[in-house]
Amino acid sequence: MDKRNNPWLWIPTLYFAEGIPYFIVNTISVIMFTNMGMSKGDMAMYTSLLYLPWVIKPLWSPFVDIIRTKRWWVLSMQVIMSTAFALTAFSLPHPSAEVIASGNTPVSLFALTLALFWITAFASATHDIAADGFYMLALDTKDQSLFVGIRSTFYRLSSIFGQGVLVVIAGMLEQKFGDVPKAWSVTLVSGAVLFALITLWHTFRLPHPASDSSRNTTCAADIIKDFGRTFVTFFSKKGVFIAMLFMLLYRLPEAFLVKMMNPFLLDPLDKGGLGLTTQSVGLIYGTIGIAALTVGGILGGIAASRWGLKKSMWPMAAALTLPCLSFVFLSAFQPESLWIPGFCVALDQFGYGFGFTAYMLYLIYFSEGEFKTAHYSLCTAFMALSMMLPGMVAGYIQEWFGYTLFFGFVMVCCLVTVAVTMLVKVDPEYGKK
Repeated sequence: MDKRNNPWLWIPTLYFAEGIPYFIVNTISVIMFTNMGMSKGDMAMYTSLLYLPWVIKPLWSPFVDIIRTKRWWVLSMQVIMSTAFALTAFSLPHPSAEVIASGNTPVSLFALTLALFWITAFASATHDIAADGFYMLALDTKDQSLFVGIRSTFYRLSSIFGQGVLVVIAGMLEQKFGDVPKAWSVTLVSGAVLFALITLWHTFRLPHPASDSSRNTTCAADIIKDFGRTFVTFFSKKGVFIAMLFMLLYRLPEAFLVKMMNPFLLDPLDKGGLGLTTQSVGLIYGTIGIAALTVGGILGGIAASRWGLKKSMWPMAAALTLPCLSFVFLSAFQPESLWIPGFCVALDQFGYGFGFTAYMLYLIYFSEGEFKTAHYSLCTAFMALSMMLPGMVAGYIQEWFGYTLFFGFVMVCCLVTVAVTMLVKVDPEYGKK
């Protein structure tokens, strides 16, 4: 292996870099806006809209294939994201402590912050397309198989860093400074510096595979034509309506729950929350929760390979839905012990990781046939949409109901998961070893 192109020198950092902006935009933003006093309804609406680039990225993925090289796209998007993180850090509004405490900080104060997060989201979605394509071009089939676990591991580590470490740092700085906006500005500066260093590393360490070249116009025309055919063939598949319902609604309870989980953990007791500190939330959700999610996913994969998709559906639907009951308990009793919410979050995330396996396996199953890769990309767009749409209204529902009734509403949504699980039809042998 050429030491200059050693995959160990760039695959870990590439997939660590792929995860950081996603988790900053979609998770840290929720905690940051909550701590800076944005109302729950506005926070949930605007942070959920940040999912949109991942929903619609199949629309421009062919152009990433046509224009310039994958290496160029990877580096360009990393430069844009590094710059956006730095600008976000230095342009955060500084509402007074009284305004933050009111819980009604005007959204207008965050207009620039949201715009920069939008730029980051589009750059991150584009980076995902380019990084995955570059991975396939820079490695032969043997090395692709060898490093698939490595890339997944470092993506998970970026999740722990983005949702755990950075949140803990922000919480510690909140206590040290006694100034929430300043704490988050320093945290985002730290993230920007780290991301800039990774970008610099990739500038020198990403290889230049001979197959990574822009396409000529004839090939581009063929790609665009095939791109149109993918939509026609996808929506012509047998059972596509039921499949779309499953993709959009299987995770409905978790889509509502996950949007309001961190605000619930952070809100004071008199507002129905648990009153945890920011660093406690970073530890519970961003570290313990992610570890439980990972273990659940691994065990889900083992179970699915033994049972097959069809037999896995009901146990995994149960694992996805039943742990939501723990938040009904937490909101009703508001326990003071840190271990009880820690256990409940771990239980929920383990169940989600286990139950999500059936969902992902179904996406692969439905994508089988011609244009498998493109159809899978469309399925993942529905996957992102399934989290975006419920999240947009989750905050308003919570404001209307309060936390206890909101989590009761989440349990009612579990019936939707049951309904769509009953509707789907799959090959009994699919997914078995």
